[in-house]
Amino acid sequence: MAILTEQEAKKIIDKVLGYAKSDETFVSLSGDRTGNIRYARNSVSTSGETSNLSLGVTAVFGKKSGTATINEFDDASLEKTVRRAEEIARLAPENPEYVPMLGPQTYLKTGTFSESTDKITPEFRAKATFDSLDPCRQKNLTAAGYMEDTTGFSAIGNSKGLFGYNRSTGVDFSITVRTADGTGSGYAARDVNDVSKLSTKAATEVAMQKALASSTARALEPGKYTVILEPTASVELLRNMMGSMDARNADEGRSFLSKKGGGTRLGEKLFDERVTIYSDPMNPELPLDPFGGGGGRFGGGGGDGRPQEKVTWIEKGVVKNMYYSRFWAEKKGVKGVPPPGGVIMEGGTQSLADLIKSTDKGILVTRLWYIRAVDPQTLLYTGLTRDGTFYIENGQIKFPVKNFRFNESPVIMLNNLEALGKPVRAGGQLIPPMKIRDFTFTSLSDAV
Repeated sequence: MAILTEQEAKKIIDKVLGYAKSDETFVSLSGDRTGNIRYARNSVSTSGETSNLSLGVTAVFGKKSGTATINEFDDASLEKTVRRAEEIARLAPENPEYVPMLGPQTYLKTGTFSESTDKITPEFRAKATFDSLDPCRQKNLTAAGYMEDTTGFSAIGNSKGLFGYNRSTGVDFSITVRTADGTGSGYAARDVNDVSKLSTKAATEVAMQKALASSTARALEPGKYTVILEPTASVELLRNMMGSMDARNADEGRSFLSKKGGGTRLGEKLFDERVTIYSDPMNPELPLDPFGGGGGRFGGGGGDGRPQEKVTWIEKGVVKNMYYSRFWAEKKGVKGVPPPGGVIMEGGTQSLADLIKSTDKGILVTRLWYIRAVDPQTLLYTGLTRDGTFYIENGQIKFPVKNFRFNESPVIMLNNLEALGKPVRAGGQLIPPMKIRDFTFTSLSDAV
């Protein structure tokens, strides 16, 4: 019962709305079947499969709202949940920023669902794990990995006639490989909607290569270096930047898009002219939930029923759009777009190998982690390199280097572009490998 058809979902939502006595009622219904397998020290440690189906009801009286959730679907339980939401709403204080619910909307038919992913079995997971573990065992390397696959649906409806339904699938795979003496480490991660695009063996071979190549690392002095950032390294910095493009924060002076003395930097050129970032729910490599789900990967203002659409956020270095909550859009008298579920950064045609060949002296960074904000208004972040950091000279990787702590802002980083490679999917985004000058490393780290 965890995966309902559109007709089954609408029947339940309509039934719930039929019980409602509030001024406005919003219903969300979602379910999923999730399978996973985990391994460490070259042996499977856990595997399993879960299913879940849940319903949420939000009742509104005037500007007072209350929400109740349930995972039982008999008529008595559904009605009880509606009554509970209405009871909470009557007791709640007024929300001065409440905006009336949307009426019927038109949603795109995005390609978030894959039959091949939906048909994954425990045997499939076991084979995918063997394809990852066996090469590591043969080369006396130690692997730890995790694969999770999900088939799910989400449906929304309200008392004003709005209804939306979407099915989606996804697979996330990550693998860390260590040398026997623990001095070398490599990492690879893949995420896809369609599991036929995933090869755990190929991903593991990348991690194995990095592990073997990163042992006996040498220390380099911290400082400013030309770096090549693989997509798994830059994805978190870019995600943090895009998650900071909220219009209200900018208007209220709490954002890197705020101007001193008031106003925003919308329409200004803040980045290198090669930087173009957009979201497109119909992109076949990165399809998105057509009505935002829970606000996508960036949170804040999504999941309210507004349709996702193609939006250009940055074009040739110029800030073209910010995202809005419905309240702030109404206050400012603009249409206002919701936050995206994922973004696409345009790149070039060069491969990662091409970027390395074009570098006289620099550092290849394969992964950044433990990233924390230092200054939200300049988007200055700190964190560490990990799982394979390498020195480049005359277009070749010469030797592995000890990991660094960095202090850097993605805004500065995207102004120091030297070159962009071909975009690939990483962490729910489509982003290119990047060659960046003057990337700031502040200290060394003994961690592998």
